Amino acid sequence: MKNVSIEERAVELAHYIIDSKDTVRGAAKKFGISKSTVHKDVSDRLKKINPSLAKEVRVILDENKAERHIRGGMATKLKYSHMNLH
Repeated sequence: MKNVSIEERAVELAHYIIDSKDTVRGAAKKFGISKSTVHKDVSDRLKKINPSLAKEVRVILDENKAERHIRGGMATKLKYSHMNLH
């Protein structure tokens, strides 16, 4: 994401998250930036740049947050699935 303004990056991140339904962590990895930068861009900066786009991305982020405990549980289940605990 070289030579891209912060505003352009925020909009690009928002479109990526909306289109892919990816998480903040996934977007950070895809764009090669930190999770906190992604969060700051799509939560704070985007409100000033494009409020309607900020609302759209907030819906996805809230869905991801609501599902986070399920994904964490599935990851734990997978991690220990090879062990015979009985």
